[in-house]
Amino acid sequence: MRHFTSYGPVDKRFHYAVERPQLVEQCVAQLVGELDEPGHFFTLWAPRQTGKTWLMRRAIEEIRTRHGDRFAVGALSMEGLLSDDDTEEMFFRSVPRMFRDGFSLDLDAPGDWEGWLSIFDRPGGAFDRPLILLIDEFDTLPTPVIDRVVRDLRRIYLDRPRYVLHGLALIGVRAVLGLDSARGSPFNVQRSLRVPNLTQDEVLDLFVQYQAETGQRIEPEVVEKVYAATRGQPGLVGWFGELLTEKYNPAPKEPVTLARWQDVYRTACQVEPNNTVLNLVEKARGPHRERVTELFSRANVPFGFGDDACNFLYLNGIIDPEKTTDANGLPTFVCRFSSPFIQLRLYEALTHDLFNERLPAPAIEPLDSLDDVFLPGALNLAALLRRYKAFLGRLAAKGQDPWKEQPRRQDLRLREAAGHFHLYAWLTEAVGERCAVMPEFPTGNGKVDLLVRGEGRAGVIEVKSFRAMHELPKARKQAARYAKGQGLCAAAVALFVPTEDEAVLAALSGQEVVDGVTVTVVAIGWG
Repeated sequence: MRHFTSYGPVDKRFHYAVERPQLVEQCVAQLVGELDEPGHFFTLWAPRQTGKTWLMRRAIEEIRTRHGDRFAVGALSMEGLLSDDDTEEMFFRSVPRMFRDGFSLDLDAPGDWEGWLSIFDRPGGAFDRPLILLIDEFDTLPTPVIDRVVRDLRRIYLDRPRYVLHGLALIGVRAVLGLDSARGSPFNVQRSLRVPNLTQDEVLDLFVQYQAETGQRIEPEVVEKVYAATRGQPGLVGWFGELLTEKYNPAPKEPVTLARWQDVYRTACQVEPNNTVLNLVEKARGPHRERVTELFSRANVPFGFGDDACNFLYLNGIIDPEKTTDANGLPTFVCRFSSPFIQLRLYEALTHDLFNERLPAPAIEPLDSLDDVFLPGALNLAALLRRYKAFLGRLAAKGQDPWKEQPRRQDLRLREAAGHFHLYAWLTEAVGERCAVMPEFPTGNGKVDLLVRGEGRAGVIEVKSFRAMHELPKARKQAARYAKGQGLCAAAVALFVPTEDEAVLAALSGQEVVDGVTVTVVAIGWG
């Protein structure tokens, strides 16, 4: 019986897999070329766990099936090849192993870069036929080695008759595009092929295969949720498939329901480790953390490859560009998180980094029973937000500033997302033992809704940063719309305002019925 997998390349003999024939054909066509013309030199790239190595292997299989012995076709892997020390010499010493593993050839180690180039000579080199070469994990090499290898490959490209190299693919995440080199990419002759996420139909196909082989029914809404949460990222789709059908599948003869999905999703958010997710979190905590933080409070952060942060976050699978229009109705692109699940994991990680160890006073006073919050059959979240304001007041009375050392804009105002993170941390501490507090991001970024659910009650809080009065009615409508979608008749808006003037905060606070939903705005002053 086959399984879902998220560990390494998919093998259709053992794993549920989709063929992706158009993608395979595109890769094969670039490597082989047309008629008797040479193939192309190109980069094949995507974030980790998205199917690069699988595509490489499928392309090799397809070329061998179609063309027999016409080409020598195979792959070299650079993974784990070098450290930052002794780079060139280590590369040369590794050459015999690379070609033994990839082509079953027994070569001597080259003594220098000319010796490396001579492997591809025509005639007299290591190959007696046109060579189709794929180099996997290319960007794991140190940048100086990447620069030198790529320059040599360009030299081969510009003098094709002298060398056997017919088609070439460099496979990796980032450095294959030359973005890690201060000189730019020396490999300026290449095309580029990006491995896309699975489509919704392809995700459905995986679960149809599972149902046909096992007989266990999966409710259609569950498959829709898997796709919506992951946006078809192959590694995450396989991981959630594994969790749903194996680890958290206590009754394989009963349908996998939406309730099961909700339990598994929450578990995946909190206690299930996943190397792909952990890698993305660490990347987000890196040199561009402030940009990631900014995305949680701005929906219009421009996307462009002229921005180092955009390059890094996009090529590592943290953000994607989304096409929209500017104030003049012209097309433009803005940054969006790559998937709701990744956005949620980053939100929780950044909350922990900024505030989880920095609540210097009890979230709720010891004798507060929260009776006016946990009402019969309902949650009064406006009353809970007033507890949050009181908490901030207690901190101020003790001379403690939760906003100290938090990221600020050029005008020295706090980054708006700091308030979102702090409120979430406080809610988790205040009612986390009685309720699940789940952030949701209905617009991809720039807007945060907090769904609080527990003890048979539920409520929603829309988190908003105040910029101008004309935005307030829109915030109320958004909160009402979200509450209606959850089957609720009330909602709260946590409005962070850059002032401590209680008269201003009181004027911005208030209650209004919008489309049959009672919306209460609680204005919260902050640094």
